[in-house]
Amino acid sequence: MTVLESAKRAWNGGAGTWPQMSLAGRIEALEKLFLKLADKREEIVSILMWEIGKNRKDAEAEFDRTVSFAEQTIAAIKSPSNNEFNSDWETIGKTRAFVRRAAIGIILCLGPFNYPLNETYATLIPALLMGNVVIMKIPTIGGLAHLLAMEAFAEALPSGVVNFVSGSGRETMPPLMKTASIDGLAFIGGSAAADSLIKSHPEPHRLKLFLQLEAKNMAIFLPDLFEEGNKHALDRAISETITGSLSYNGQRCTALKIIFVPGEHSEAFSKVFAAKVDSLRVGLPWQTWEEECDAPEVNSKKTKKYANITPLPGMKRVAYMNKLISDATSKGASIVNTNGGSILGGETESTLMIPAVLYPVDATMDIYEEEQFGPVVPIAPYDDIGTILKYGREGKYGQQCSIFTTQGHGSAATILDHFSSVFGKVNINSQCGRSPDTLPFSGRRSSALGVMSVMDALREFSIPTVVTYKEDGFSSSVVENIS
Repeated sequence: MTVLESAKRAWNGGAGTWPQMSLAGRIEALEKLFLKLADKREEIVSILMWEIGKNRKDAEAEFDRTVSFAEQTIAAIKSPSNNEFNSDWETIGKTRAFVRRAAIGIILCLGPFNYPLNETYATLIPALLMGNVVIMKIPTIGGLAHLLAMEAFAEALPSGVVNFVSGSGRETMPPLMKTASIDGLAFIGGSAAADSLIKSHPEPHRLKLFLQLEAKNMAIFLPDLFEEGNKHALDRAISETITGSLSYNGQRCTALKIIFVPGEHSEAFSKVFAAKVDSLRVGLPWQTWEEECDAPEVNSKKTKKYANITPLPGMKRVAYMNKLISDATSKGASIVNTNGGSILGGETESTLMIPAVLYPVDATMDIYEEEQFGPVVPIAPYDDIGTILKYGREGKYGQQCSIFTTQGHGSAATILDHFSSVFGKVNINSQCGRSPDTLPFSGRRSSALGVMSVMDALREFSIPTVVTYKEDGFSSSVVENIS
């Protein structure tokens, strides 16, 4: 509870140094923080490779995108056109009003292992900018990057503004919640853990919630893609889907997690898809391959490429992938790619799994509805569009889907109309994803509560506070003296 007491002193009922600091002062402090973190870039990138198996290119991208998100957020606040953070007195009838956004209080922030820096900071930075005090739970796997950042936080921010907790979440988080001193929860992870944590708060109705949870994002291949003359569009859709399914081993909430293909074309599709998966580079995060590059703007004939598939972060993930594969194959599915599901480097010691492409997958199999969050790709044949609409409507999750087609009418329009009330984002001929960060990133049902973007995150971690007075000589002079 030492951490909680530190946070309470820093918050001090909203009268602490940080919540009372001007917005300009908080911006200056966080800009100082990121200047210090820039010196740690190489160390943090290296840690992301070694601890969570992210290849160098993706680890560098995670660090750089985190910095970019913070810069965009600060720029949005500073923009003169942003009335939410550059407001002035306004007249409404006979009432003069001033609206500004104020902090919520003490925020408990829990980030995931897969993007320990980017996803965590996407909630942490907006919360801090708005004047909140934060208790950050370091993920058991993926926490070393935060250890490298602690010194920078200590030097850039007042004491107690950011507090770190390590250890088992099940053991450390409920006691904090039970004190009723936590005002907000920023949680990125599984819905079951989120529900349990929320219920441990004695007054959950006053807990401000921001949740990014699971997803079972669909890739939908429409029949027109398989018509004569559309081979280029089909090949492009397959490549996009492979990236969407297996980028960072499929360990992304926005990954494509089930592929729906017209039944009459599904077998041939599965073979082409499996062959492309077989060509992916499987290895360690720092391994490189030299490949021919045909791009005219590249002077060298060869370009360096990193592994597409890297080790999973722990044997539990391997066991869960094997469980899903075994269930599907016992009910009629086959692994259609070469050595799919095999472990390189020893079954008992290694977590480097060759992706498994499963076909045909149907509703009797666990993989049909469960989020795999790993390198297992299920291909499900469908006979009519009703199957797709039913899956989307009746599924547990509602984050995103991707529609692949060459037509803007017919089935594509029908799916888009229906799914605009089911998912937070519908992608046309592209994989699912969070970017660009200026757009809302939301979800429905068990996928999310709250909206993430440069501007939306600032709103999520603040509350509009209004000051008003009636336009009469007496009140006006009082306000002038206060101002």
